[in-house]
This record gives sequence, structure tokens and C-alpha cells, in this order.
Amino acid sequence: MEATLDSRDWTPFDGPSSAASLASRSPDRAYFPHQPKSLSGIALRAFSLGLAFAAGALGTVLTVTLTPLWRLFFFLAALALFHFLEFWTTAAYNTRVANVSSFLLTANWPGYAIAHALATLECLVTNVFWPHRAWAPLGAAPLLCLAGVVLVAVGQTVRSVAMWQAGTSFNHMVQHRRSAEHDLVTTGIYARLRHPSYFGFFWWALGTQLVMGNLVCFFLYAGALWRFFSSRVRDEEVSLVRFFGADYVAYRKRVGTKIPFVP
Repeated sequence: MEATLDSRDWTPFDGPSSAASLASRSPDRAYFPHQPKSLSGIALRAFSLGLAFAAGALGTVLTVTLTPLWRLFFFLAALALFHFLEFWTTAAYNTRVANVSSFLLTANWPGYAIAHALATLECLVTNVFWPHRAWAPLGAAPLLCLAGVVLVAVGQTVRSVAMWQAGTSFNHMVQHRRSAEHDLVTTGIYARLRHPSYFGFFWWALGTQLVMGNLVCFFLYAGALWRFFSSRVRDEEVSLVRFFGADYVAYRKRVGTKIPFVP
């Protein structure tokens, strides 16, 4: 017997336009390519940062005794690790808000990219043309480089720990409305630093410039970061006082930022 098709047994498919229409109505749309939580976008960025970190770490180990340009490899590894941890820590401890932008790869664009490009250029030019310059007084260059490594490690650790301990109360964007999950965290690292994530990035960034031996960019970074964080702290604390009232005012008086000239 020859089978016949009934219109109720099949769903018409009109090609790509229908697929796009179905995708637009899917509850999982946010995870599709080119969307805020795109899984493919997250995977690509994580993979690329992993490659960059591996290249930077390996390059540092292989060239540290051969050429002063090992500093560039160190900078690459530090940057890759920082951006990966920004996403990973958010995804682990504030999962709902984690998305492609949590990597912070295009944050404060283009100023952020310009700053790192200038740092790379200064390090490259000075170490190619003046590899034996004595810019540090009393032969202190090796000690300053070591101090830079320590600052990078401490700054990264403090920032990641701050994001972990704040959990759902941490957000990369200043929040002007209090959510149900927004609590005033005053324990752990927050008992010693009022804005530990800002403290961490401030000293991490200056540490990278000490390691790279960048005299000009060290002061440019210090000025730009101080201006950014002093303004950001003032803006954010307006909301925090509104959210938590006298509790936050008392906390602010008790705990400092440990960022120079940012009370």
C-alpha cells in the first residue's frame, strides 16, 4: 500500500528565515552566537586567552636570562590571566550576571587598549635601543622589577578574592538600584579594604609597569588610574550610602581604600 502524507504529520520549513525566527523565540537565545551570553563567544575568548597566557608564560621562562624583552612576554601573560579570571570569577560566584563582556576585553574602550599599546611600545623601544639604561637610582632596577612582580601577584589575588567574597554583590558596572541580592559585605578582605577590587587593579597595573621598566607609562598609569578610581569611588558610594545608610557611612569611616589620596 502506498503511504500518503497528511499535512498534520509535518511542519513546513521555509529555510534560513524560519530557523532564524525559531531562534529568536527560543528561551535559550541569550546563549546563541552574537548574543550577550554566547557560549561560542565565551569559548573562543577563553581559548584565545589560554593561548596568550601559555605563550606569555613560556616566552618569559625561555627569554628571561637572554633578553630584556622577556618583559613583554610577562605583560602578555599577566594580561591574559587577568582577563580570564575576570570572567571565571564572575561565572563562579555571580553566575547570573556572567556574560561575554565579563572578560572586560573591551572595557573603557579605547582608552584601555591605548594604555596597554603605549606600555608595550615604551618597553619595546627602550629595551631595543637602550637595553642597558640605568633609569633607576642607585642600581635599584632589579629590586623595582621584583617589587613589580610582587605587586602584580598581590593585586591579582586581592581583586579575585574580593570578587569571590562579594559574590552576587559584586558587579563590573556601578549599580544605582539595589537588588534583592545586594548585601553590604564588611568581612574577610572587605574588613581591611573598602574597595579591594579597585585596590587590586590599581597596584596590579602599576606593578606591570615596574616589571616592564616603563618610566613614562608608570606615571601615566598612576595618574590615569587615580583619576578613574577617585571618580568611580565617589560615584559608587553615593549609591552605597543610599542603599545601606548609616551602616555604610560607619564602614566608610572605619575602613580605607589603601589607594593613594582616595580616602
